[in-house]
Amino acid sequence: MTAPSKPWYVYLIRAANGALYCGITDDVERRFAAHRTGRGARFFRSSPALAVAYVESCADRREALRREYAIKRLSKASKEALAASQLPA
Repeated sequence: MTAPSKPWYVYLIRAANGALYCGITDDVERRFAAHRTGRGARFFRSSPALAVAYVESCADRREALRREYAIKRLSKASKEALAASQLPA
């Protein structure tokens, strides 16, 4: 019997210039910290990471990669709508 896989997450991070960066990880807090310190993605070299704007849980890495691909194909307005969907009420 195979042990259940750990969850993976698709996330959007807001950069200082207003852009949204999409990625996947198995630990959102650790990954955000890496982006904040410049060890994450080159994307944040020109505009620092400010906040996690959206997180979506996926069953496994494969599902997370598929969802990341779908989100990256969305328009800026659609990505903003995703981010707005998780704002506190």
